[in-house]
Amino acid sequence: MINRRRAIGLAFGALPAAWLLRPSACYADQAFKRFLPLLIDLDGWQGKKPDGMTMDMPNASMTTATRDYQRAAAQLHASVVIGPAAAGALAPTQAGMNIQTSDGHMITSTINGLSVTRTFNISQKSGAILVALGPSALFSVSYSGLTEDDALPLAQKFDWKALQAAARQQ
Repeated sequence: MINRRRAIGLAFGALPAAWLLRPSACYADQAFKRFLPLLIDLDGWQGKKPDGMTMDMPNASMTTATRDYQRAAAQLHASVVIGPAAAGALAPTQAGMNIQTSDGHMITSTINGLSVTRTFNISQKSGAILVALGPSALFSVSYSGLTEDDALPLAQKFDWKALQAAARQQ
Protein backbone atom coordinates (compact mmCIF):
# COMPACT_ATOMS: atom_id res chain seq x y z
CA MET A 1 0.00 0.00 0.00
CA ILE A 2 1.31 3.45 -0.90
CA ASN A 3 1.82 5.89 1.93
CA ARG A 4 -0.05 8.99 0.65
CA ARG A 5 1.87 11.46 2.79
CA ARG A 6 5.19 10.12 1.60
CA ALA A 7 4.10 10.12 -2.06
CA ILE A 8 2.82 13.71 -1.81
CA GLY A 9 5.98 14.78 0.02
CA LEU A 10 8.16 13.22 -2.69
CA ALA A 11 6.13 14.84 -5.45
CA PHE A 12 6.28 18.31 -3.88
CA GLY A 13 9.90 17.81 -2.87
CA ALA A 14 10.80 17.26 -6.52
CA LEU A 15 9.15 20.49 -7.65
CA PRO A 16 12.01 22.83 -6.65
CA ALA A 17 14.46 20.62 -8.55
CA ALA A 18 12.19 20.70 -11.61
CA TRP A 19 12.03 24.50 -11.42
CA LEU A 20 15.82 24.66 -11.44
CA LEU A 21 15.99 22.44 -14.49
CA ARG A 22 13.25 24.22 -16.46
CA PRO A 23 12.89 27.80 -15.22
CA SER A 24 11.06 28.88 -18.36
CA ALA A 25 8.26 26.42 -17.60
CA CYS A 26 7.84 27.77 -14.08
CA TYR A 27 8.06 31.46 -14.83
CA ALA A 28 6.01 31.49 -18.02
CA ASP A 29 3.93 34.57 -18.78
CA GLN A 30 1.44 34.91 -15.98
CA ALA A 31 -1.72 36.16 -17.68
CA PHE A 32 -3.05 37.90 -14.56
CA LYS A 33 -0.16 40.40 -14.57
CA ARG A 34 -1.61 42.40 -17.47
CA PHE A 35 -4.61 43.31 -15.27
CA LEU A 36 -2.71 44.52 -12.21
CA PRO A 37 -1.95 48.04 -13.54
CA LEU A 38 -5.66 48.40 -14.40
CA LEU A 39 -6.65 47.90 -10.75
CA ILE A 40 -6.00 51.56 -10.00
CA ASP A 41 -5.64 53.61 -6.84
CA LEU A 42 -8.90 55.24 -5.75
CA ASP A 43 -8.73 58.71 -4.22
CA GLY A 44 -9.60 58.65 -0.54
CA TRP A 45 -9.31 54.86 -0.32
CA GLN A 46 -6.53 52.69 1.09
CA GLY A 47 -5.80 50.07 -1.57
CA LYS A 48 -3.97 46.86 -0.81
CA LYS A 49 -1.44 45.49 -3.29
CA PRO A 50 -3.15 43.97 -6.35
CA ASP A 51 -2.59 40.27 -6.84
CA GLY A 52 -3.71 37.51 -9.14
CA MET A 53 -3.54 33.92 -10.23
CA THR A 54 -3.49 32.01 -13.50
CA MET A 55 -4.33 28.32 -13.57
CA ASP A 56 -4.06 26.17 -16.68
CA MET A 57 -5.64 22.73 -16.85
CA PRO A 58 -6.47 20.43 -19.73
CA ASN A 59 -9.50 21.86 -21.55
CA ALA A 60 -9.81 24.87 -19.23
CA SER A 61 -7.95 27.79 -17.77
CA MET A 62 -8.78 30.49 -15.26
CA THR A 63 -7.27 33.88 -14.54
CA THR A 64 -8.11 36.21 -11.68
CA ALA A 65 -6.73 39.57 -10.61
CA THR A 66 -7.95 41.30 -7.46
CA ARG A 67 -7.46 44.34 -5.32
CA ASP A 68 -9.09 45.26 -2.01
CA TYR A 69 -9.81 48.80 -0.84
CA GLN A 70 -10.93 50.28 2.45
CA ARG A 71 -12.15 53.71 3.59
CA ALA A 72 -13.21 53.85 7.24
CA ALA A 73 -15.83 51.07 7.61
CA ALA A 74 -16.55 50.89 3.86
CA GLN A 75 -14.93 48.13 1.80
CA LEU A 76 -14.59 47.58 -1.92
CA HIS A 77 -13.23 44.52 -3.72
CA ALA A 78 -12.35 44.81 -7.42
CA SER A 79 -11.63 41.69 -9.45
CA VAL A 80 -11.26 40.41 -12.97
CA VAL A 81 -12.22 36.79 -13.63
CA ILE A 82 -11.66 34.94 -16.88
CA GLY A 83 -12.76 31.38 -17.51
CA PRO A 84 -15.67 29.05 -16.71
CA ALA A 85 -16.39 30.74 -13.36
CA ALA A 86 -16.89 34.06 -15.13
CA ALA A 87 -19.19 32.49 -17.71
CA GLY A 88 -21.36 31.09 -14.91
CA ALA A 89 -21.46 34.37 -13.00
CA LEU A 90 -22.50 36.22 -16.15
CA ALA A 91 -25.62 34.10 -16.75
CA PRO A 92 -28.02 36.68 -15.19
CA THR A 93 -26.31 39.46 -17.16
CA GLN A 94 -26.61 37.58 -20.44
CA ALA A 95 -30.25 36.73 -19.71
CA GLY A 96 -31.09 40.37 -18.91
CA MET A 97 -32.46 39.33 -15.53
CA ASN A 98 -34.10 41.93 -13.27
CA ILE A 99 -35.39 41.17 -9.76
CA GLN A 100 -36.95 43.59 -7.25
CA THR A 101 -37.73 42.63 -3.64
CA SER A 102 -38.22 44.53 -0.40
CA ASP A 103 -34.69 43.42 0.62
CA GLY A 104 -32.92 44.59 -2.52
CA HIS A 105 -32.64 44.14 -6.23
CA MET A 106 -30.70 42.84 -9.21
CA ILE A 107 -30.81 45.08 -12.27
CA THR A 108 -29.26 44.39 -15.66
CA SER A 109 -28.59 47.27 -18.02
CA THR A 110 -26.07 48.61 -20.51
CA ILE A 111 -23.51 51.12 -19.25
CA ASN A 112 -20.77 52.51 -21.47
CA GLY A 113 -21.68 49.94 -24.12
CA LEU A 114 -21.19 46.94 -21.80
CA SER A 115 -23.75 44.67 -20.14
CA VAL A 116 -23.80 45.31 -16.40
CA THR A 117 -25.65 43.61 -13.56
CA ARG A 118 -25.98 45.53 -10.29
CA THR A 119 -27.12 43.90 -7.08
CA PHE A 120 -27.86 45.65 -3.82
CA ASN A 121 -28.94 44.40 -0.38
CA ILE A 122 -30.68 47.27 1.41
CA SER A 123 -30.37 46.04 5.02
CA GLN A 124 -26.71 45.09 4.68
CA LYS A 125 -25.85 48.17 2.61
CA SER A 126 -23.82 45.96 0.27
CA GLY A 127 -23.85 44.87 -3.31
CA ALA A 128 -21.93 44.05 -6.45
CA ILE A 129 -21.48 45.38 -9.94
CA LEU A 130 -20.68 42.79 -12.64
CA VAL A 131 -19.43 44.07 -15.98
CA ALA A 132 -19.38 41.60 -18.89
CA LEU A 133 -16.01 41.94 -20.62
CA GLY A 134 -16.72 38.99 -22.89
CA PRO A 135 -18.61 35.67 -22.88
CA SER A 136 -16.29 34.24 -20.20
CA ALA A 137 -14.68 37.38 -18.77
CA LEU A 138 -15.99 39.78 -16.15
CA PHE A 139 -15.00 42.72 -14.01
CA SER A 140 -16.61 42.75 -10.59
CA VAL A 141 -16.79 45.36 -7.87
CA SER A 142 -18.33 44.13 -4.63
CA TYR A 143 -18.81 46.56 -1.78
CA SER A 144 -20.16 47.05 1.71
CA GLY A 145 -20.78 50.15 3.77
CA LEU A 146 -21.67 52.15 0.65
CA THR A 147 -24.84 53.11 -1.12
CA GLU A 148 -25.40 51.88 -4.63
CA ASP A 149 -25.24 55.49 -5.82
CA ASP A 150 -21.74 55.80 -4.33
CA ALA A 151 -20.50 52.42 -5.59
CA LEU A 152 -21.31 52.79 -9.30
CA PRO A 153 -19.18 55.93 -9.84
CA LEU A 154 -16.30 54.19 -8.05
CA ALA A 155 -16.64 51.16 -10.33
CA GLN A 156 -16.68 53.48 -13.35
CA LYS A 157 -13.30 54.95 -12.34
CA PHE A 158 -11.78 51.70 -13.60
CA ASP A 159 -11.19 51.64 -17.37
CA TRP A 160 -13.71 48.98 -18.44
CA LYS A 161 -12.66 49.15 -22.11
CA ALA A 162 -8.98 48.61 -21.17
CA LEU A 163 -10.01 45.66 -18.98
CA GLN A 164 -12.02 44.27 -21.89
CA ALA A 165 -9.04 44.65 -24.25
CA ALA A 166 -6.73 42.92 -21.75
CA ALA A 167 -9.28 40.09 -21.36
CA ARG A 168 -9.26 39.53 -25.14
CA GLN A 169 -5.49 38.86 -25.00
CA GLN A 170 -6.22 35.65 -23.12
